[in-house]
Parts: sequence; C-alpha cells; structure tokens
Amino acid sequence: MDSWVIMMMLGGSIFLGGLALIAFLWGIKSGQFDDKEKMMNHPLYDDEDELNRAAEQERKREALKKKNYRPE
Repeated sequence: MDSWVIMMMLGGSIFLGGLALIAFLWGIKSGQFDDKEKMMNHPLYDDEDELNRAAEQERKREALKKKNYRPE
C-alpha cells in the first residue's frame, strides 16, 4: 500500500474518532445519560410481570392526568 493511503485512512480515523468524542462529551454535558429514577427503581421491578404492572400503572397515571387536565 502506498503511504498516502495509510495517511488518509489514519487522518479519517482520527477525524471520526474526534467527532465521536465531541458527541459523547456533549451528551454528558447536556444530561443525556442522567437517568437517576431508573437506577433507583430498578430493584423494585425484578421480573417481567412486575415490569408490566409498573408500565400499566404509568399508563393509568398518564390517562388520569389527561382526563383531569383543565386549561385555565
């Protein structure tokens, strides 16, 4: 292989790696990875049945919020 091909591949790899690093740091700064509630509730829902019940309760809460919503 010619050396210019290797240099182009190396340059492209460094550029794409830099973009990935910038995107990762932006995600951390903007709170994309902050999900404290999930980590706190994780032990509560160990199996599939409990998880399905929790999802159903959440749907019921959302339905009640929509039903009781009164614009001022």
